[in-house]
Amino acid sequence: MVQLNESVSKPRIVVSDIDFKRLTDLALGAFDRFPDVAQELESEMGRAEIVHAGSVPANVVRMGSIVEFRSDSAQQRRVKLVFPGEADISQDRISVLTPIGVALIGLAAGQSITWTARDGKQHKLTVITVEQPADTPRVLAFADRRNAALKRSTPGDDDTDPPRAA
Repeated sequence: MVQLNESVSKPRIVVSDIDFKRLTDLALGAFDRFPDVAQELESEMGRAEIVHAGSVPANVVRMGSIVEFRSDSAQQRRVKLVFPGEADISQDRISVLTPIGVALIGLAAGQSITWTARDGKQHKLTVITVEQPADTPRVLAFADRRNAALKRSTPGDDDTDPPRAA
């Protein structure tokens, strides 16, 4: 079974409300094909601190982040955390639906986590640096506009409601 090491205290993780929704949906949809990783992703989302997309610190790994990390074998890697359809190991794009992808999501620079690979071996990684994609401000602006629109619209506010009987 693929899992983060339960005997070691897990570090605090932060996930945006947007990533939380997409990752929770992804985990639920992946249970048939990848039950172990899907369960671990769901577990990580369950313990994450969920914040507004604009409130996620810049040094926290989110979807689309470019992450430099060091493994327990002293190997240093630089990867982009992506959704499964965008994954391409030859271009250093790692799916969040892999054991290492699940381990990275929500970590901040300087944090470490112990995780178990598909082969059952435990590994430890430490995040060194995190870079956000260039389109992050545009995505956050869209999320802010969407959230503002949702707050403004309440049932009965539009002209499409049928007239009410007096």
